[in-house]
Amino acid sequence: MKKTFAILSAAALACAISLPAAAQQQPTAKLKRVQMGKEREKHPEIEGAITHLREAKRNLEHAAHDFGGHRVTALKHVDEALEECRLALESDKK
Repeated sequence: MKKTFAILSAAALACAISLPAAAQQQPTAKLKRVQMGKEREKHPEIEGAITHLREAKRNLEHAAHDFGGHRVTALKHVDEALEECRLALESDKK
């Protein structure tokens, strides 16, 4: 019983001693994040959308028929969507 109490006391003391050290490390981590903010932020969802839109554009460009003008309209919409994605990434830099 005394041995268990001694082990638990030592563990509690070790945790109590390490808390101030852990608290001091947090501002440094925040500082690093702020400094890293100057780098371009990654947006995997938008980058993925751009990839899929480019693939859709290639598929539409190589389609065999005009489809009554709807293929041309779809290409126009894909181009507009690509431009909106580009603008979204551009606006995030500001």
